[in-house]
Formats: sequence, structure tokens, C-alpha cells
Amino acid sequence: MKFKYNFFGLIFLVTFSNNLQAQQKLSPQQAIAIALENNYAIKLSNNNYVVSSNNVSLGNAGFLPNVVANLNDVNRIETNKVDLASGQTREAINAPTTNVNYGVGLTWRIFDGLQMFATYKGLVELQKLGDVNARLTVQNTIADVLVSYYEVVTQEKQYQALITALEVSALRRKNANSRYTIGKGSKLELLAAKVDFNTDTTQILRQQDIILTAKIRLNDLMARDPRTDFTVDEIINIDGSLELESLTSLAEIQNPSLQAALINQRIAKFNLQQIKGTRYPVLGLTSGYDFQNSTAPPTSFALRANSRGFNYGLTASLNIFNGFQQNRIEKNAKLALDNAAIELLQAKQIVNSSLLNAYQSYQTNLKLIGLEEKNVAVAQENLNITLEKYRLGSIIPLELREAQRNFLDASVRYTGALYQAKLSEVGIKEIIGKISL
Repeated sequence: MKFKYNFFGLIFLVTFSNNLQAQQKLSPQQAIAIALENNYAIKLSNNNYVVSSNNVSLGNAGFLPNVVANLNDVNRIETNKVDLASGQTREAINAPTTNVNYGVGLTWRIFDGLQMFATYKGLVELQKLGDVNARLTVQNTIADVLVSYYEVVTQEKQYQALITALEVSALRRKNANSRYTIGKGSKLELLAAKVDFNTDTTQILRQQDIILTAKIRLNDLMARDPRTDFTVDEIINIDGSLELESLTSLAEIQNPSLQAALINQRIAKFNLQQIKGTRYPVLGLTSGYDFQNSTAPPTSFALRANSRGFNYGLTASLNIFNGFQQNRIEKNAKLALDNAAIELLQAKQIVNSSLLNAYQSYQTNLKLIGLEEKNVAVAQENLNITLEKYRLGSIIPLELREAQRNFLDASVRYTGALYQAKLSEVGIKEIIGKISL
């Protein structure tokens, strides 16, 4: 229902509507794509995943040898005096001496109680955890974008309902003014019409502020200029095919929180294995090739020396006693493993409860959508009939105001049911880890 009246009070509304038409239209898919490209949390999460991937290597786990090149060049200027057994004396004043040593050394741990194997497996699990956290960040961002997007849609729909209500108030104010001018209406009626018109105008202004705030929030999620204006799709499509049994099965497999809890349990297991490995001996190989050149003062028996050679050997160490620290560390690691198992059970409980709550809300709001849609149609028809009777002068203004309020309330409840159903749908898909473009 549209009413077209040319009066000063609606100029700002017409201007606002024209501005909306000139803005760029933003679809939910476009909003998600922009957020996935720009969102700061996603960028940080992706970088953290790359770090965890880089850490998965044989060298980081301790499998590979360490090869080090070294060079030592020591130069001295010294004064020496030596009394020989033969009674002779040798003396060197400010004599230079040099000692140059360089070469390559290798150390290789070949056995450490299987700690290196547990370390590598732990690094692999940390990489998986980084991937899960990255996907969780993406899922949360998509959910936040959709919730924010449909909040804008909902507020826009409520704005349109307020426009309709204001148009009725404008008609009523105009009619009351005409009646008062020709002497058929009272001033009280005109004042009441003006008050209601001003009240509806205030609601319009407040609704505009709500819409702008919602748009700023969405722009923030997309990491773009918060002043960027846009329009949105007016339709809120609800997926009505969700079933609790299949959703529960998917949640057990795909929920990021459950996946993270499982990975943390495996990490705790490998950490315990690594700690137990310190009870065993550590064996290592050493090898190297060295060069050494040196000069001595005249008081020495050998003035120059050169040597080079290859060295190799085996090292072994065993922790016999460290003040019962080993027992303490192992006990704490076992408790950490128990905690990981408990946290997994807790995560399952939380996921199942959250899914059930979201699904119940989803089912309720699906029913409310059908009911409120009928209420809107009835309220719209009642407003049309009441407005026509008001034009004919067969009803009082209070009845028109009541019909106007009923229409507005029904519209708000309908859009609210649509929004809440969409929130429940998004929440369900977030829980089962299945939000996508």
C-alpha cells in the first residue's frame, strides 16, 4: 500500500530513498567474499597455520644431524723469560704468537628414547590444529557476516513498515487540517494527528540510525571503510530442510571445536611419550675435520706447528637421578592427557546442547513465520478497510491509529521471526561446520 502526498514532512524520506537507490547493491555472497579476502582475523589465522606447517620437519623434530663450521684465530704479543736446566736463559720481549684452528664438526643424535618420533607426530598434530583453527576463524567470520547482513535486511524491512505507518499519519494529519480549516473538525483532533505524525517521524529517524549502525558493523566485518554505503537484498531465504538426526551426525564429524579437542588429546598423548623417552639413554655420533696452525716465541722449543686430522666418536648419557623431577613431570603429563579427554567430553556436551537449542529455535521460528505472514496480510487488509472508512468519515481517528499500530506490530513480528529463523539456521550450520558461500 502506497500513498503519495506532497508535503514538507516527507521530503527527507524521499531524499533518503533516492540515495538508497543510487547505492551499490551488496549480496550475502559478495559480503562473505569481501570478508574472506580482507578480514584481519582470517589473515592472522592463516599466518599462524603457515607457521605450524613450517614447523613440521625432520630437522625440527631432531632426526637430522647438525654440522657446524668453526674458526678460531688467537694472536698474542708476550714477553717470556725461560731458565733452562743447563743454566742458560732464554728471553723474548714482545714476541708475537698465533694460534689458528678451523674445521667442520658434526653431531648427530641417533637414539633418544624415541623422543624425536613423538616430537614429529606432535608437530604434525599442531599443524592439523592450526588448520582447524584457521577453518574455525573462517566459519565464525562467515557466520558473523551473515548475521550482520540479515540484521541490515531486517531493519530495512522494519523501516519500510514505518514508512507505511508514517504515510497513514500524514494522510490523517492532512485530513484533520482540512476538516479544521472548513470548521468540521476540532482543534483537538488536529493536534492529536500532529502528535502521532511527529511520533512516527521520530521512529523513522531512530530506525535510520539503527540501519546505519548495522551497516557500520557489517563494513567492519568486511574490513572496509565503515562509511561505505550499500543496499541489501530484501529477501531472507530460510533453509527449511534441516533435520536434527543428520545434523547431529555431521556435528560429531565436522564441528571445529570437537576436531580441535581430538587433536589436543593426541598432542597430550605424544607429549607424554616424549617425556617418558627421557628415561632412556641418549646416544649420539660426533665427527669432524680440523686444521691447526700455530707459532711460538723464541723461548719455546717448537717455533711452528701444523696439524690436521679427522676425529670421530660416540657419546652416551643417561639420566640416573634428577631429584624425582622425572616422576613429577610424567604425573603432570598424565593429568594433562586426562584433562584432554575430559575436555573432549565437555566439548561434545556443549556442541550437542547448542545444536539442540538452535534447532528448537529454528523449528519454532519456522512456525512463527507462517503465522506472522498471515497476520501481516490480515493487518494490511484491516488497515486498508479502516483507512477507507476513515476517508468516508464513518470511524473515528482512534480506530485508524489502532489499525495502523496493529499493522506495524505485525510487520515487526514477521520480520523478527524471519531474522530469528535465519539466525538459528546460521547457528546450526556453524555448529556442524558447514557454512559456505
